[in-house]
Amino acid sequence: MMAMFRSFVSAAQLRQHQQQQSGAAAAAPGESLESQFSCPICLEVYHKPVSIASCAHTFCGDCLQPCLQVTSPLCPLCRMPFDPKKVDKSSSVEKQLSSYKAPCRGCSKKVTLVKMRSHISSCTKVQEQMANCPKFMPVVPTSQPIPSNIPNRSTFVCPYCGARNLDQQELVKHCMENHRNDPNKVVCPVCSAMPWGDPSYKSSNFLQHLLHRHKFSYDTFVDYSIDEEAALQAALALSLSEN
Repeated sequence: MMAMFRSFVSAAQLRQHQQQQSGAAAAAPGESLESQFSCPICLEVYHKPVSIASCAHTFCGDCLQPCLQVTSPLCPLCRMPFDPKKVDKSSSVEKQLSSYKAPCRGCSKKVTLVKMRSHISSCTKVQEQMANCPKFMPVVPTSQPIPSNIPNRSTFVCPYCGARNLDQQELVKHCMENHRNDPNKVVCPVCSAMPWGDPSYKSSNFLQHLLHRHKFSYDTFVDYSIDEEAALQAALALSLSEN
């Protein structure tokens, strides 16, 4: 799965780089011109596009802005570290947005890409399509309220830089690669998500804590109805039985 993702990212990066260098707008087979010039974050046509120099990925200026507020930013698309000082206005993409036209997804009228956002916001056909989109319904009808206070124990946020959607192993790898020398005391996002976790406790050596306490997945070993010591003993017993 990871190899497929990297292949997809590499192909997208190469295509985007070729477009920027040549100024061509040859869409990939089955890919619309509008989607070809859409921001990977907001999924709309680029607005004031900027590009990251190190990986050549392009985003709307406003969409990328939150990533520039952290100490060690990562590209939202390929997760590669980048220098926030080396993010520049993408003049080549702006030129293409002003040159090329694409059909509106609602009324099919051909609109210059740079004006597509404003057109879509006022297109009655698009608004009708959005109004007719199916509303969310539980898979199994239930009269019980859907709980909203269940903590997310599947993915975590890096306590150093704010990188999101890291599973437990990715969090360990990310912190070892990007924050090995960070002296700050931080709260462990894995522990704080557990029933016994203290969301205010800051680990003095977070990397060592990660390596010793979170090499395995709590979701695999933990019964959330028991206390921490019993959970750790159960995990240890299971890991020894597999060796």
